[in-house]
Amino acid sequence: MWTFILRRLLYNVPVYLGILALLMGALRVNDPISGKLGKNPDPSDYLALEQRYGLDQPFAVQYVKLLGDVVTLDFTDVESWTNDGLFVGEMLAESIVPSLAITVPALCLTSVLAISIAIISAFFRGRPVDKTLMVLAVVGMSVSFLVYVIFGQYWFAYLLGRGSGLSYFAIGGYESGLANWPYYCLLPVLISTFVAMGYDTRFYRAVMVEESGRDYITTAKAKGATKTKIMFVHMLKNAMIPIITRIMTTLPFLVMGSLLLEVYFNIPGMGRVLYKAIQEQDFPVVQTFVAIFAALFILSNILTDVLYALVDPRVRLS
Repeated sequence: MWTFILRRLLYNVPVYLGILALLMGALRVNDPISGKLGKNPDPSDYLALEQRYGLDQPFAVQYVKLLGDVVTLDFTDVESWTNDGLFVGEMLAESIVPSLAITVPALCLTSVLAISIAIISAFFRGRPVDKTLMVLAVVGMSVSFLVYVIFGQYWFAYLLGRGSGLSYFAIGGYESGLANWPYYCLLPVLISTFVAMGYDTRFYRAVMVEESGRDYITTAKAKGATKTKIMFVHMLKNAMIPIITRIMTTLPFLVMGSLLLEVYFNIPGMGRVLYKAIQEQDFPVVQTFVAIFAALFILSNILTDVLYALVDPRVRLS
Protein backbone atom coordinates (compact mmCIF):
# COMPACT_ATOMS: atom_id res chain seq x y z
CA MET A 1 0.00 0.00 0.00
CA TRP A 2 2.79 2.39 0.84
CA THR A 3 4.28 1.76 -2.59
CA PHE A 4 0.95 2.68 -4.16
CA ILE A 5 0.67 5.88 -2.10
CA LEU A 6 4.23 6.89 -2.97
CA ARG A 7 3.61 6.18 -6.65
CA ARG A 8 0.41 8.23 -6.68
CA LEU A 9 2.17 11.10 -4.94
CA LEU A 10 4.94 11.05 -7.53
CA TYR A 11 2.39 10.94 -10.37
CA ASN A 12 0.65 14.01 -8.98
CA VAL A 13 3.80 16.07 -8.40
CA PRO A 14 3.91 17.32 -12.05
CA VAL A 15 0.17 18.01 -11.88
CA TYR A 16 0.56 20.15 -8.78
CA LEU A 17 3.59 21.97 -10.17
CA GLY A 18 1.55 22.79 -13.26
CA ILE A 19 -1.35 24.05 -11.14
CA LEU A 20 0.97 26.41 -9.25
CA ALA A 21 2.47 27.71 -12.50
CA LEU A 22 -0.98 28.36 -14.00
CA LEU A 23 -2.15 29.99 -10.78
CA MET A 24 0.77 32.40 -10.61
CA GLY A 25 0.57 33.15 -14.33
CA ALA A 26 -3.17 33.88 -14.16
CA LEU A 27 -2.72 36.26 -11.25
CA ARG A 28 -0.02 38.12 -13.15
CA VAL A 29 -1.92 38.64 -16.41
CA ASN A 30 -2.64 42.16 -15.21
CA ASP A 31 0.11 43.95 -13.33
CA PRO A 32 -0.85 43.57 -9.64
CA ILE A 33 1.16 46.62 -8.59
CA SER A 34 -0.60 48.89 -11.07
CA GLY A 35 -3.92 47.47 -9.91
CA LYS A 36 -3.04 48.44 -6.35
CA LEU A 37 -1.56 51.90 -7.00
CA GLY A 38 -3.75 52.96 -9.93
CA LYS A 39 -3.18 53.62 -13.63
CA ASN A 40 -0.42 56.21 -13.30
CA PRO A 41 1.60 55.32 -10.19
CA ASP A 42 4.64 57.25 -9.10
CA PRO A 43 7.74 55.33 -10.31
CA SER A 44 9.39 55.44 -6.88
CA ASP A 45 6.23 54.16 -5.16
CA TYR A 46 5.90 51.45 -7.80
CA LEU A 47 9.49 50.29 -7.33
CA ALA A 48 9.24 50.36 -3.52
CA LEU A 49 6.07 48.29 -3.49
CA GLU A 50 7.44 45.89 -6.06
CA GLN A 51 10.50 45.27 -3.90
CA ARG A 52 8.44 45.00 -0.74
CA TYR A 53 6.28 42.21 -2.14
CA GLY A 54 9.11 40.47 -3.99
CA LEU A 55 7.59 41.02 -7.43
CA ASP A 56 10.83 42.47 -8.73
CA GLN A 57 12.33 38.99 -8.66
CA PRO A 58 12.16 36.64 -11.69
CA PHE A 59 9.07 34.46 -12.07
CA ALA A 60 11.11 31.31 -11.37
CA VAL A 61 12.32 32.70 -8.02
CA GLN A 62 8.77 33.63 -6.98
CA TYR A 63 7.57 30.19 -8.07
CA VAL A 64 10.17 28.36 -6.00
CA LYS A 65 9.36 30.52 -2.97
CA LEU A 66 5.64 29.72 -3.20
CA LEU A 67 6.42 26.03 -3.61
CA GLY A 68 8.70 26.12 -0.58
CA ASP A 69 6.04 27.85 1.50
CA VAL A 70 3.45 25.21 0.56
CA VAL A 71 5.78 22.26 1.21
CA THR A 72 6.85 23.59 4.62
CA LEU A 73 3.40 25.08 5.40
CA ASP A 74 5.21 28.20 6.55
CA PHE A 75 3.43 31.38 5.46
CA THR A 76 4.68 33.61 8.27
CA ASP A 77 6.70 35.77 5.87
CA VAL A 78 3.90 36.28 3.31
CA GLU A 79 2.33 39.67 3.98
CA SER A 80 -1.22 40.61 3.09
CA TRP A 81 -1.56 43.56 0.73
CA THR A 82 -4.73 44.99 2.23
CA ASN A 83 -3.99 44.36 5.92
CA ASP A 84 -0.72 46.05 6.82
CA GLY A 85 1.32 44.07 9.30
CA LEU A 86 -0.88 40.96 8.93
CA PHE A 87 0.66 37.84 7.43
CA VAL A 88 -1.05 35.06 5.54
CA GLY A 89 0.05 32.50 8.13
CA GLU A 90 -1.88 34.37 10.82
CA MET A 91 -4.96 34.66 8.61
CA LEU A 92 -4.78 30.95 7.86
CA ALA A 93 -4.46 29.98 11.52
CA GLU A 94 -7.34 32.24 12.58
CA SER A 95 -9.74 31.15 9.83
CA ILE A 96 -9.35 27.37 9.71
CA VAL A 97 -11.05 26.68 13.07
CA PRO A 98 -14.26 28.65 12.27
CA SER A 99 -14.48 26.81 8.94
CA LEU A 100 -14.07 23.38 10.54
CA ALA A 101 -16.60 24.30 13.25
CA ILE A 102 -19.27 24.44 10.53
CA THR A 103 -18.18 22.03 7.83
CA VAL A 104 -17.22 18.97 9.90
CA PRO A 105 -20.48 18.74 11.91
CA ALA A 106 -22.49 19.46 8.75
CA LEU A 107 -20.75 16.67 6.80
CA CYS A 108 -21.15 14.12 9.61
CA LEU A 109 -24.81 14.97 10.19
CA THR A 110 -25.62 15.03 6.48
CA SER A 111 -23.91 11.71 5.79
CA VAL A 112 -25.58 9.85 8.67
CA LEU A 113 -29.06 11.20 7.92
CA ALA A 114 -28.81 10.86 4.12
CA ILE A 115 -27.54 7.26 4.24
CA SER A 116 -30.15 6.28 6.83
CA ILE A 117 -33.02 7.84 4.84
CA ALA A 118 -31.70 6.27 1.62
CA ILE A 119 -31.69 2.81 3.22
CA ILE A 120 -35.23 3.30 4.52
CA SER A 121 -36.36 4.55 1.11
CA ALA A 122 -34.77 1.57 -0.66
CA PHE A 123 -36.25 -0.79 1.96
CA PHE A 124 -39.76 0.50 1.14
CA ARG A 125 -39.04 0.91 -2.57
CA GLY A 126 -42.14 1.91 -4.55
CA ARG A 127 -44.28 2.33 -1.43
CA PRO A 128 -45.75 5.59 -0.07
CA VAL A 129 -42.86 5.99 2.37
CA ASP A 130 -40.32 5.86 -0.46
CA LYS A 131 -42.31 8.24 -2.66
CA THR A 132 -42.82 10.74 0.17
CA LEU A 133 -39.13 10.79 1.08
CA MET A 134 -38.09 11.28 -2.55
CA VAL A 135 -40.60 14.11 -3.05
CA LEU A 136 -39.22 15.85 0.04
CA ALA A 137 -35.65 15.32 -1.22
CA VAL A 138 -36.48 16.86 -4.62
CA VAL A 139 -38.27 19.80 -2.99
CA GLY A 140 -35.33 20.34 -0.64
CA MET A 141 -32.77 20.42 -3.42
CA SER A 142 -34.92 22.59 -5.69
CA VAL A 143 -34.89 25.63 -3.40
CA SER A 144 -31.96 28.02 -3.60
CA PHE A 145 -29.32 27.85 -0.87
CA LEU A 146 -29.73 31.58 -0.33
CA VAL A 147 -33.46 31.14 0.39
CA TYR A 148 -32.64 28.77 3.24
CA VAL A 149 -30.07 31.21 4.64
CA ILE A 150 -32.49 34.16 4.61
CA PHE A 151 -35.36 32.04 5.95
CA GLY A 152 -33.22 30.64 8.77
CA GLN A 153 -31.84 34.02 9.78
CA TYR A 154 -35.25 35.66 9.78
CA TRP A 155 -37.40 32.98 11.42
CA PHE A 156 -34.99 31.28 13.79
CA ALA A 157 -32.47 34.00 14.64
CA TYR A 158 -34.59 37.15 14.41
CA LEU A 159 -38.26 36.35 15.09
CA LEU A 160 -37.74 33.72 17.78
CA GLY A 161 -35.26 35.93 19.59
CA ARG A 162 -37.49 39.00 19.33
CA GLY A 163 -40.67 37.21 20.39
CA SER A 164 -39.23 35.38 23.38
CA GLY A 165 -36.73 37.94 24.48
CA LEU A 166 -34.07 35.26 24.16
CA SER A 167 -31.81 34.91 21.15
CA TYR A 168 -31.22 31.20 20.55
CA PHE A 169 -29.25 31.70 17.33
CA ALA A 170 -26.97 34.48 16.13
CA ILE A 171 -27.81 36.21 12.87
CA GLY A 172 -24.09 36.61 12.27
CA GLY A 173 -20.70 36.61 13.91
CA TYR A 174 -18.48 34.07 15.61
CA GLU A 175 -16.85 33.49 18.98
CA SER A 176 -14.59 30.57 19.75
CA GLY A 177 -15.33 28.05 22.46
CA LEU A 178 -17.51 24.96 22.76
CA ALA A 179 -20.11 26.81 24.84
CA ASN A 180 -20.56 29.42 22.07
CA TRP A 181 -20.81 26.87 19.27
CA PRO A 182 -24.62 26.29 19.38
CA TYR A 183 -25.35 30.02 19.35
CA TYR A 184 -23.09 30.90 16.41
CA CYS A 185 -22.71 27.68 14.42
CA LEU A 186 -25.75 25.43 14.96
CA LEU A 187 -28.05 27.33 12.58
CA PRO A 188 -25.49 27.37 9.68
CA VAL A 189 -24.87 23.66 10.25
CA LEU A 190 -28.59 22.86 10.14
CA ILE A 191 -29.05 24.90 6.96
CA SER A 192 -26.09 23.22 5.28
CA THR A 193 -27.38 19.79 6.32
CA PHE A 194 -30.90 20.46 5.08
CA VAL A 195 -29.67 21.65 1.69
CA ALA A 196 -27.19 18.81 1.14
CA MET A 197 -29.56 16.05 2.28
CA GLY A 198 -31.72 16.36 -0.84
CA TYR A 199 -28.81 15.70 -3.19
CA ASP A 200 -27.16 13.03 -1.03
CA THR A 201 -30.36 11.13 -0.26
CA ARG A 202 -31.26 10.72 -3.93
CA PHE A 203 -27.71 9.65 -4.77
CA TYR A 204 -27.46 7.11 -1.94
CA ARG A 205 -30.93 5.73 -2.69
CA ALA A 206 -29.93 5.15 -6.32
CA VAL A 207 -26.85 3.28 -5.10
CA MET A 208 -28.92 1.13 -2.73
CA VAL A 209 -31.52 0.33 -5.38
CA GLU A 210 -28.76 -0.68 -7.83
CA GLU A 211 -27.16 -2.92 -5.22
CA SER A 212 -30.51 -4.57 -4.46
CA GLY A 213 -30.45 -6.22 -7.89
CA ARG A 214 -27.02 -7.83 -7.48
CA ASP A 215 -26.48 -11.59 -7.41
CA TYR A 216 -25.24 -11.61 -3.82
CA ILE A 217 -28.59 -10.18 -2.69
CA THR A 218 -30.42 -12.98 -4.46
CA THR A 219 -28.09 -15.50 -2.79
CA ALA A 220 -28.67 -13.95 0.63
CA LYS A 221 -32.43 -14.15 0.15
CA ALA A 222 -32.15 -17.78 -0.95
CA LYS A 223 -30.24 -18.58 2.24
CA GLY A 224 -33.06 -17.11 4.31
CA ALA A 225 -31.40 -13.89 5.45
CA THR A 226 -33.85 -11.34 6.79
CA LYS A 227 -34.52 -8.20 4.78
CA THR A 228 -33.09 -6.06 7.59
CA LYS A 229 -29.81 -8.00 7.57
CA ILE A 230 -29.65 -7.81 3.79
CA MET A 231 -30.16 -4.04 3.78
CA PHE A 232 -27.96 -3.03 6.72
CA VAL A 233 -25.20 -5.67 6.49
CA HIS A 234 -24.75 -6.97 2.97
CA MET A 235 -26.04 -4.06 0.89
CA LEU A 236 -24.60 -1.20 2.94
CA LYS A 237 -21.16 -2.82 3.05
CA ASN A 238 -21.03 -3.31 -0.72
CA ALA A 239 -22.29 0.21 -1.36
CA MET A 240 -19.40 1.82 0.51
CA ILE A 241 -17.31 2.66 -2.58
CA PRO A 242 -19.79 5.19 -4.07
CA ILE A 243 -20.51 6.47 -0.55
CA ILE A 244 -16.80 7.03 0.09
CA THR A 245 -16.46 8.73 -3.30
CA ARG A 246 -19.31 11.10 -2.47
CA ILE A 247 -17.91 11.98 0.95
CA MET A 248 -14.27 12.29 -0.10
CA THR A 249 -15.06 14.72 -2.91
CA THR A 250 -16.22 17.17 -0.23
CA LEU A 251 -13.13 16.72 1.94
CA PRO A 252 -11.14 19.71 0.55
CA PHE A 253 -14.17 21.93 1.12
CA LEU A 254 -14.14 21.02 4.83
CA VAL A 255 -10.96 23.00 5.27
CA MET A 256 -11.75 25.75 2.78
CA GLY A 257 -15.15 26.32 4.38
CA SER A 258 -18.59 27.11 3.07
CA LEU A 259 -18.44 30.38 1.16
CA LEU A 260 -22.14 31.34 1.30
CA LEU A 261 -22.64 30.42 4.95
CA GLU A 262 -19.50 32.23 6.08
CA VAL A 263 -20.32 35.35 4.06
CA TYR A 264 -23.98 35.63 5.07
CA PHE A 265 -23.42 34.65 8.70
CA ASN A 266 -20.26 36.78 8.93
CA ILE A 267 -18.17 33.83 10.13
CA PRO A 268 -14.43 34.50 9.69
CA GLY A 269 -13.64 31.16 8.03
CA MET A 270 -11.35 30.41 5.10
CA GLY A 271 -14.13 30.74 2.53
CA ARG A 272 -15.00 34.26 3.68
CA VAL A 273 -11.33 35.27 3.91
CA LEU A 274 -10.73 34.05 0.34
CA TYR A 275 -13.88 35.79 -0.93
CA LYS A 276 -12.81 39.07 0.68
CA ALA A 277 -9.27 38.69 -0.66
CA ILE A 278 -10.59 38.25 -4.22
CA GLN A 279 -12.76 41.35 -3.86
CA GLU A 280 -9.86 43.40 -2.51
CA GLN A 281 -7.36 41.87 -4.96
CA ASP A 282 -5.23 40.69 -2.07
CA PHE A 283 -2.80 38.81 -4.29
CA PRO A 284 -0.76 36.83 -1.67
CA VAL A 285 -3.86 35.57 0.17
CA VAL A 286 -5.57 34.35 -3.01
CA GLN A 287 -2.40 32.67 -4.23
CA THR A 288 -1.75 30.87 -0.93
CA PHE A 289 -5.32 29.73 -0.27
CA VAL A 290 -5.80 28.37 -3.81
CA ALA A 291 -2.46 26.53 -3.62
CA ILE A 292 -3.54 24.87 -0.36
CA PHE A 293 -6.92 23.94 -1.81
CA ALA A 294 -5.28 22.31 -4.84
CA ALA A 295 -2.99 20.27 -2.59
CA LEU A 296 -5.93 19.12 -0.46
CA PHE A 297 -7.87 18.09 -3.56
CA ILE A 298 -5.00 15.92 -4.82
CA LEU A 299 -4.45 14.33 -1.40
CA SER A 300 -8.17 13.57 -1.04
CA ASN A 301 -8.11 11.71 -4.38
CA ILE A 302 -5.20 9.56 -3.21
CA LEU A 303 -6.91 8.90 0.13
CA THR A 304 -10.07 7.86 -1.71
CA ASP A 305 -8.22 5.11 -3.59
CA VAL A 306 -6.67 3.87 -0.34
CA LEU A 307 -10.06 3.71 1.36
CA TYR A 308 -11.43 1.72 -1.59
CA ALA A 309 -8.95 -1.05 -0.86
CA LEU A 310 -9.66 -0.96 2.88
CA VAL A 311 -13.44 -1.35 2.62
CA ASP A 312 -13.59 -3.66 -0.41
CA PRO A 313 -11.24 -6.66 -0.72
CA ARG A 314 -12.03 -6.87 -4.44
CA VAL A 315 -10.10 -3.66 -5.00
CA ARG A 316 -6.35 -4.13 -5.23
CA LEU A 317 -3.80 -1.33 -5.18
CA SER A 318 -1.67 -2.37 -8.11
